[in-house]
Amino acid sequence: MPETTAPRLLPVLLAGGSGTRLWPLSRELYPKQFLNLVDEHSLLQNTALRAAALPGALPALVICGDQHRFIAAEQLRQVGVQGCVLLEPEGRNTAPAAAVAALHAIQRHGPETLVFLMAADHAIRDSAAFAAAVEHAAALAMQGRIVTFGIQPTHPETGFGYLQAGDALPPHGHAVARFIEKPPLATAQDLLARGGHYWNGGMFLFRADVFIDELTRLEPAMAQQARAALEGGKSDLDFVRLDAPSFRACRNESIDYAVMEKTALAALVPLDAGWDDVGSWTYLDKLPQCDARGNRLRGDVLVEDADNNLVQATSRLVSLVGVRDHIVVETGDAVLVTTRERAQDVRKIVQQLKGSNRTEAVLHPRVYRPWGWYEGISSGERFQVKRIQVGPGQKLSLQMHHHRAEHWIVVKGTARVTCEDREFLLGENESTYIPLGHKHRLENPGAIPLEIIEVQSGGYLGEDDIVRFEDVYGRSSG
Repeated sequence: MPETTAPRLLPVLLAGGSGTRLWPLSRELYPKQFLNLVDEHSLLQNTALRAAALPGALPALVICGDQHRFIAAEQLRQVGVQGCVLLEPEGRNTAPAAAVAALHAIQRHGPETLVFLMAADHAIRDSAAFAAAVEHAAALAMQGRIVTFGIQPTHPETGFGYLQAGDALPPHGHAVARFIEKPPLATAQDLLARGGHYWNGGMFLFRADVFIDELTRLEPAMAQQARAALEGGKSDLDFVRLDAPSFRACRNESIDYAVMEKTALAALVPLDAGWDDVGSWTYLDKLPQCDARGNRLRGDVLVEDADNNLVQATSRLVSLVGVRDHIVVETGDAVLVTTRERAQDVRKIVQQLKGSNRTEAVLHPRVYRPWGWYEGISSGERFQVKRIQVGPGQKLSLQMHHHRAEHWIVVKGTARVTCEDREFLLGENESTYIPLGHKHRLENPGAIPLEIIEVQSGGYLGEDDIVRFEDVYGRSSG
């Protein structure tokens, strides 16, 4: 018998979320999809690796915001996954994102390309079961169905919407009989007892041309604006920027409301693969117990006479005595303490932080840049100390500061320093001084990461005191 060829499949990773319920580890400029919450890879990297292993998979399309573009590209590079990063000028929910993804697929790969839309910040334990469900969904999508995945529920969850399975669509799917909004507990318990109901996991698989045809019929203005956003987009280094006015004109709407609840083409494929949306700190319940009293601990943690606690320590010793059913999360600049029942309310703390313009809502203790990262060590009146790492072959912008001078001490690797009209190398344990107002640049010409300690001094030490003259990453600020 002749071999069958898997249809070409474009994995689309939606990586624009903020993950406020996982504060203080997740921050606006470094949200949960980029964090190593499950294993040594980030959620984005695990999603990309799962997708790349699917039969017929094309290089992935990652959709994210401008502020996350370099992090997303670097994380794909780290795990050897090829892909294109498409930049939204602002988040407009999943329907406009699905539209530009389908149009991109038609433009780059042809109208019959399968588009697999998925969140970049979910976890799946059973990759084989996941791949099997995708294969079943692909078969239905090739028949013209727009497929969603019904997550096999494990408990009466009130934080998810539900899908009711309708008539069978052989060999492994169903029509969608009903979409159910997030239910109260009694309703969720009833749905679980009745069977045939699944969590709505927010993953979709469809032929690109089928989806665009349905969107054009159901939401003609959105389809037109998404097309204009893609056609008016511009390449920026390795990124594609959507046309901002056109994309912002798209109605802010989910794919469920815009298409799935209105179309006669909706289909459902069950998925029982250990799915988790990693939506709050209770995800730590998935970790193995560390003792006989139900505590799940990660990092440098000690407990005494404590039961059923979830604790994550990042930068220092955390100890609990005589408490139960608590969640404690520590980072270099913040500590969260809550009960299990109130885990979803962490977002309210983030709202308070934003209302007070506090940086803890936005910046991670380690701030990532396209050239590497920096983290604060100490600060006080008129001084600040940072640890800076620059990747091999990377360079900071040629810049100047109006309000601060800097001392650089090399602790690892080799630095190439530009200061006004001088250029010179510094090795380990060597240092230099950058006077206020002098043009300067730091580069790593070596094959290993460059690490320096930077001591800033002056009347104002904010990150916005940067005047850029030249930047290989095309930034004007930040």
